[in-house]
Amino acid sequence: MAIVAGVDFGTLSVRVSIVDSERGLLASAVSEYPLHRKREDPDFATQSHADHMRGLAEATRLAVRSAGISGNDIKSIALDTTGSSVVPVGQDLVPLDDYYLWCDHRAKREAALITELARLEKLQAIEWCGGVYSSEWGFSKLLHWLRHNPEKRSKFVSAFEHCDMVAATLCGITDAKQVQRSICAMGHKWMWNASLGGLPPESFLAKVDPLLAGVRANLEGSYATSDKVAGTLTPYWAEQLGLRAGIPIPVGAFDAHWDAIGAGAKEGDVVNVVGTSTCIIGYAAQAQLIPGVCGVVPGSVHPQFTGIEAGLSATGDIFSAIARRAHTTVEELSQGLSSYRAGQTGLLRMTWDNGDRTVLVNPNLGGITLGWNLQHTAQDELFAAIEGTAFHTRVILDRMTEYGAPTQRVINGGGIPQNNPTLNQVYANVLGRPVLVPSSKVTGLGSAIFAFLAAGIFPSIDEAQKRVCPSYTVFEPQPEAQGIYAELYELYHKLYFEFGVPEKSFGDVLPKLIQLARA
Repeated sequence: MAIVAGVDFGTLSVRVSIVDSERGLLASAVSEYPLHRKREDPDFATQSHADHMRGLAEATRLAVRSAGISGNDIKSIALDTTGSSVVPVGQDLVPLDDYYLWCDHRAKREAALITELARLEKLQAIEWCGGVYSSEWGFSKLLHWLRHNPEKRSKFVSAFEHCDMVAATLCGITDAKQVQRSICAMGHKWMWNASLGGLPPESFLAKVDPLLAGVRANLEGSYATSDKVAGTLTPYWAEQLGLRAGIPIPVGAFDAHWDAIGAGAKEGDVVNVVGTSTCIIGYAAQAQLIPGVCGVVPGSVHPQFTGIEAGLSATGDIFSAIARRAHTTVEELSQGLSSYRAGQTGLLRMTWDNGDRTVLVNPNLGGITLGWNLQHTAQDELFAAIEGTAFHTRVILDRMTEYGAPTQRVINGGGIPQNNPTLNQVYANVLGRPVLVPSSKVTGLGSAIFAFLAAGIFPSIDEAQKRVCPSYTVFEPQPEAQGIYAELYELYHKLYFEFGVPEKSFGDVLPKLIQLARA
């Protein structure tokens, strides 16, 4: 018997789970922290490193206490975070600003510039992240920060993803070159590719903008998969967390990637981590380039396989916005949804409220709802939005299948599926595949599995999954609903590309609306 702590940093809070190798989850605890938004700039989203560390300490102590154990019993602690959440640092890894959170989209121009030059120069790395660089990713966010903080540029030493920054802090590492950088984070968001020599060439970055000259050297260091150890817990942070100093901390990763491991994913599965947004995660022994898919990175999800990441820029956020506009809650608005049948509302919802992450990788889009009449309700729109997110997911799975990464099973993880059986049934009907929902929360279980590996408790991920992952509730496709959704999907697919691609008939409509609104 051995006990570890698995940490999951989410958008609004950090959850620490205490997991026993024999008994499974013993207890978990949550600590919230502020998300900084600006009404005048909907693309702005930041968080403080100090708030994150305070929340981690608070949640760890509470989780240990709730588990009824001593902090000295914890053999290892591992952590995953959102991404790309980027913090610029100065000397001794002191943050120069708040994190550009994953959902900060201010760097649209920078992302477009990187994409344009990468295509012009035929940069191979851009093809491995779907052919389009995103405003949600590392280089675009760092360039935006460098452009808008001239008074801080002289202090800039490096930039880190959240998972690497927290691990380095806990390990007491103050030299940027000594930090173990996550291949998961850097491969999916910074165009790092071992077969291409690591990061994009200095000549390319400097041509994007002279402000990026020298940044490649600033990001140099050790890059590692999550079966490697980042360091050990310092006495200071051991005291803050209420744990024992010297326990190993593995190299971190993104929350969705480790949630897939915690959900028990095998090769051929795809995991929808459905929360405020949706991350779609799979892995394969071999995978080729998949146009429009965020990343194909060896070792990013499972160290022995090639990880595949895609996703929706907003899911739960859309549901919440619909409820908020109706002056109610998603929980209240969801009551009665189980009686809705496929296509009943007559609405077709394009779920681009926060842009398109995959397949179009186009941030300059907005939500569309077609088919309104005077009798429609907010509940009708919520059901149509659930259908819309399922249709978008099918677009992505179809693209993955087309390029050699077929899916046999879909696992719906994240916080929403366990509380929304209607969503799971709609997904099964739209996707035409069984949808498996873990019987208990898997948040933090992936972290715990990598903590077990770091502590030497289990010899492999597969063995750890067998011991600690929960069973599933299975939603099978319903033939009658499948037929209706096949017809609706044809319409959705047509609208998706006609409104979403700039060169198509209506491709300029949504970007122009955004431009006029923000003029």
